[in-house]
Amino acid sequence: MKNIFDIQSQSDFYAACMEMFRYQFENIPIYHEFCEHLKISPNEIDAVEKIPFLPIEMFKKHIILDKNSSAKNYFQSSGTGDMLVRSKHYIADFNLYEESIYQSFVQFIGNPEEYIFLGLLPNYSENPHSSLIYMVDFLMKKSGRPENGYFLYNHQDLLDLFLRLQDKKVILFGVSFALLDFLEFIKSKGIKCLPSFGETGAIIETGGMKGRKEEMTKDELLNILQTGFGTDRIFSEYSMTELLSQAYSLGKNIYDTPNWMRIMIRSTEDPFSYVATGRTGAINIIDLANRHSCAFIATQDLGNLHDFQSQKSIHKPFSVAGRIDHSDLRGCSLLVV
Repeated sequence: MKNIFDIQSQSDFYAACMEMFRYQFENIPIYHEFCEHLKISPNEIDAVEKIPFLPIEMFKKHIILDKNSSAKNYFQSSGTGDMLVRSKHYIADFNLYEESIYQSFVQFIGNPEEYIFLGLLPNYSENPHSSLIYMVDFLMKKSGRPENGYFLYNHQDLLDLFLRLQDKKVILFGVSFALLDFLEFIKSKGIKCLPSFGETGAIIETGGMKGRKEEMTKDELLNILQTGFGTDRIFSEYSMTELLSQAYSLGKNIYDTPNWMRIMIRSTEDPFSYVATGRTGAINIIDLANRHSCAFIATQDLGNLHDFQSQKSIHKPFSVAGRIDHSDLRGCSLLVV
């Protein structure tokens, strides 16, 4: 199979998708059963739009894993006390995940070796099964800077560090409500906004409020964060436990996917049909880094594609519009509930 990180065109992507589908139909038992239940044969699949997408809830009920692989380690979704069953994504090849992390970050942000990474997140030892924490921890290791660290429980140390890192290349990862909590803390110290920390630094928010604060629109959140942190470089990261790739928004809730990942918008009334560009529907995700689980996932998120071509990806960008009614809370903000 061609290296997915070498994909440079739509034709490359389509060919890789078809090859991945055939492989996973034969080698992922749960996906094979799912396709057979739908009475779908690989011989009938001659377009990406015809590939069946596995409902994301299947990760709660089954081990989705290549029969030729073994995996003792897994990522587990965040959850609250009333969520008795959480998704588990068994990882057969962590090197593949790390390559996806690295290549995606380089494609959209820059070389991680050039940045200092800070986290308003729990540390890795507290959450060894979090795909987000694994990602941030990996980027910190690639960076190797002594200032790297987690500050969820220590706002004063984070503030002191920010004041020492003026005009440095800093990336601060944080769940939305933790970022807002930190801004409230610095205001309590009489600081209206933080000093500049470099034109190439950025805040990367990774999730919503999840009941910890009043929900607000993405635009409202971005405005608050831009004012409080003194920068318009407020980015967002979109991923989930069941994926091994990340999409990034460099502003305005418009996300780009790396070339080996694509968003498709299905109808909420007919899961086998797709809505027109610009229309809101449910998000299907192709993540070719999911070679050893399932690369074709039907999520419970709502979103829409934009009718213009991204300059950073071969695919159309997308926006996230919320969740389908009655679907579980999910997302990295639940890490700290």
